[in-house]
Amino acid sequence: MEQYIIAAIITIIIGFFSVYGLTPIIIKALEKRNVTVIDVNKKEKTLVARPGGLSIIVGIISSLTVLYFFFPIAEILAIIIATGLAFLVGIIDDRKTMGGWFKPLALAFCAIPIILLGAYDSNLDFPLFGSVNIPIMYLGLIIFMIPITGNTFNSIDVLNGVVSGVSTIAGFALSISLFILQNYEIAIACLLLAFTSLAFYKYHKFPSKIFPGDSGALVFGAMYGAIAIVGHVEVIAAVIILPAVINSFLFLSSVKKIVEHREIKNPISHTEDWKLKSTIENHAPITLVRLLVARKPLSEKQIGIEIFKLAIFSGILGIITALFMGIELS
Repeated sequence: MEQYIIAAIITIIIGFFSVYGLTPIIIKALEKRNVTVIDVNKKEKTLVARPGGLSIIVGIISSLTVLYFFFPIAEILAIIIATGLAFLVGIIDDRKTMGGWFKPLALAFCAIPIILLGAYDSNLDFPLFGSVNIPIMYLGLIIFMIPITGNTFNSIDVLNGVVSGVSTIAGFALSISLFILQNYEIAIACLLLAFTSLAFYKYHKFPSKIFPGDSGALVFGAMYGAIAIVGHVEVIAAVIILPAVINSFLFLSSVKKIVEHREIKNPISHTEDWKLKSTIENHAPITLVRLLVARKPLSEKQIGIEIFKLAIFSGILGIITALFMGIELS
């Protein structure tokens, strides 16, 4: 146990302070090169640096690499490779907006190292019902899961601080679940996701100084998905990010096709005092944000708080699910 504690402390320090220290440097560099976008939810049309994925991936890969030296297992190596590939997919999309199918297909490719390294268990665990062995179907689940979690996290990157905040909450909830199930190595890897997300949130929170871009949001989502697979906690991971999953489901069910989110009508508009309200556009998609402002307009900060409340509630449900599964195993 002492080795786990030492590994966790060292890697968390590396991950957190890499992101915390590098992000302001990247902000200055991006602003100097005018690599910025307009924050559309600000009345003043503030220019914000984007993308911030580089600081996120540096913090994650550096800390995971150190963790791999402590525990040289295929599962951690698979997380490193899958997350690194997801960053490449995101940075391509940041530099040149690709079609709607590009990210799902490219992220599916990111899942292949998990299969090649054999860093998975074809038993799918359910609370109360036990395990189901689906060796062939599980390969398909791996291929689909990284695109699903990657795009799910990317789809909630619409307001200041939301995706990094949700990633922080989900990371802590899933790491607690993994500790409950005594999967300590992967639990530490998940803690790294939580702490690097928290470090980035410092600069991404309302009002944002930097946006993660696709390169950042896809890293959060792909790493979360990879951890869920190699940690054998797929169902728990899905419960924890339920609000984000619902958001993606609402979006896809209303749009009825896979499309780049920057190509669709904005589902929200602004009041005179610059609060957010549901748009009157008939063809605008239904999203979680649109549902939250359906009753009355809210400020961007208020919406973020409501989403975090939902994320915390889902995180608690996920931990309770892990407790049930832990009881079954004992």
